[in-house]
Amino acid sequence: MSKESFIASVQKSYSYQGSSIFLGAGVYNGEIIANAKVNLALRMMNRHGLVTGATGSGKTRTLQLIAEQLSAAGVSVFMPDMKGDLSGMAKEGTNNDKINERAQALNINYAPSGFPVELYSLSGKKGTQMRATVTEFGPVLLTKILELNDVQSGVLMILFKYADDKKLPIVDLNDLKKVLNYLTEGAGAAEIKESYGKISGATASTILRKIVALEQQGVSPIFGEPSFDVQDLFEKVDGRGTISLLNVSDVQSQPMIFSTFMLSLLAELYHKLPEAGDLDKPKLVFFLDEAHLLFKDAPVAFMDQIEQVIRLIRSKGVGIFFCTQMTQDIPSSVLGQLGNRVHHVIRAFTPNDVKDLRETIKTFPKSDFYDLEKVFTQLGIGQALITVLDEKGIPTETVVTHLAPPASFMGPLGDLEYQTYLDQSDLFKKYKDSVDPVSAFELLNERIQSHQSEQQSAPPVTKGRPEKSTIEQVLSSPITKQVGKEIVRGVFGMLFGSAPKRRSR
Repeated sequence: MSKESFIASVQKSYSYQGSSIFLGAGVYNGEIIANAKVNLALRMMNRHGLVTGATGSGKTRTLQLIAEQLSAAGVSVFMPDMKGDLSGMAKEGTNNDKINERAQALNINYAPSGFPVELYSLSGKKGTQMRATVTEFGPVLLTKILELNDVQSGVLMILFKYADDKKLPIVDLNDLKKVLNYLTEGAGAAEIKESYGKISGATASTILRKIVALEQQGVSPIFGEPSFDVQDLFEKVDGRGTISLLNVSDVQSQPMIFSTFMLSLLAELYHKLPEAGDLDKPKLVFFLDEAHLLFKDAPVAFMDQIEQVIRLIRSKGVGIFFCTQMTQDIPSSVLGQLGNRVHHVIRAFTPNDVKDLRETIKTFPKSDFYDLEKVFTQLGIGQALITVLDEKGIPTETVVTHLAPPASFMGPLGDLEYQTYLDQSDLFKKYKDSVDPVSAFELLNERIQSHQSEQQSAPPVTKGRPEKSTIEQVLSSPITKQVGKEIVRGVFGMLFGSAPKRRSR
């Protein structure tokens, strides 16, 4: 095939009537061809996507490039910051020889720019504290985090059903432990036996040990109030969408937790956002990095919920991009819904690697211009094999693409810059301090006290929570209690609708 036919094919495939973002230019016979521009239509970005590649292949900078252009187009972005090195998106990039060389090869003007960024954290140490109540998290996601078996998962379902029926908000892990203990012994065990079934003491003890182990990992601050309001992801600054970065560099030893938490946010978006129809551009694009962690040893109920969310959330104006090393990390039922593909270099060192490579190639449209098996292993840093959906939903020509450089700084903010950025954030102030509302713990203590008073004129049980660990005391200061906030569970909660309003003490 000739160079001219390659250019004509790329231009035909990647030219759209509506708005698009620029990814780079096609490469043919080793030549970067600037007028073979590779674009991604904004209106098709809610058809979801996949970004893959070996470590060091340039995936992070590809995500940065896409996020910047989405922000510039007024689209909000949520993405995890795995190593803490994406915060530099808040300030403009700097020219250097490599960037200038890349810009010249693509025949573009490199215009350094910073973008509106919000910095979040699950520990509260690296950014604005993100929280969810245990009720909002729901039993399915909690089952995955606690690594429960089917029997234990069934018991957890009973706990949530009972709490919902009896209007007992489960806000934090203390609430969950209290409900578990109450329903395992004494009056609580007798109360649930007929309507819900008996809970084995051995099963309850196992679940309790797993909850305590979770607390010892230092992730208790994730569960509590005020819980994060997903509407805060849609803020705009001067017409540009906010890039919300979840810094997980300090909780990387608990990958199951941060990946599942991100999925809980996605579930809340699915449940709370209204139907949006066919938009010219998405409201939000949600990146799920280290996506293989979501699917590892996932129970059937969990997989069913993921597939449902991915299939239906695009009608809410939300696009999802999964990021991982290998296509095979994504189950076929999910992979079939990812229409936009950006694949960096694959290393094929073993027979299994070669097999995986050939399976990946089968997911691409056939190419008249490349030997895909050959080029996949020869891509340079900052190059990718791309195919996306055009405005009619048809897969585009598969193109080896020399990617454009990000406009923002490629690295982390300095410590002082980072802290200054947080101090100026209204959302950091909004979520900084935890509150301790009346919830299942207090309500069950009152119930136990009342029962004991009726049965035997025993002294009232002292009201209050058990002594908390140092980190819990720091992150759960006894301030004015938040009341009257409605909890609406995401699809990963067992029941839909509103939980009871909490009362003040």
